[in-house]
Amino acid sequence: MNMSNIFITAATVLSGLLAGLFYGYDCSVIKGLGKLPDREYLTAFQHINREIQNPYFFTSLMGTLILLPLAVWIYYKESGNYSAWLIAAVFFYWIGAFGITIVANVPLNNWIDGIKLENLDTEALHTIRVKFESNWNKWHHVRTYAAILSFCCSVLSLIKLK
Repeated sequence: MNMSNIFITAATVLSGLLAGLFYGYDCSVIKGLGKLPDREYLTAFQHINREIQNPYFFTSLMGTLILLPLAVWIYYKESGNYSAWLIAAVFFYWIGAFGITIVANVPLNNWIDGIKLENLDTEALHTIRVKFESNWNKWHHVRTYAAILSFCCSVLSLIKLK
């Protein structure tokens, strides 16, 4: 096994972990949270946002960001060719999964995290939830699909190497 295979495999595993996390969240957590009353929804979201900031998540998020383009470069250095699948994986990840996370979801997470929920009445809680929930979910769906596409392209690049 050469260096490019090692880096492509590592990037594929990390991108798969992230795609799986986003997919699992999309299939279950969003639906479960959606059934909660406003105060409980917002409180739960604050707790989840704080807990997701951990080494496991950051390894997948940042590791994929670094390893995918590094794998493209190493593969090119070893073979003199570019892998279209690997370049597509980088594109889907950087723009769709990571880019949307940083530009859309993180600012919404930070906004929600800064709100003192205990000081708000029922109407204010509902207004905040309506403003947050549909926007956050929309961008989460997009980044989920992008992460899955990135993972699939990474897998296809490995298949093509054989």
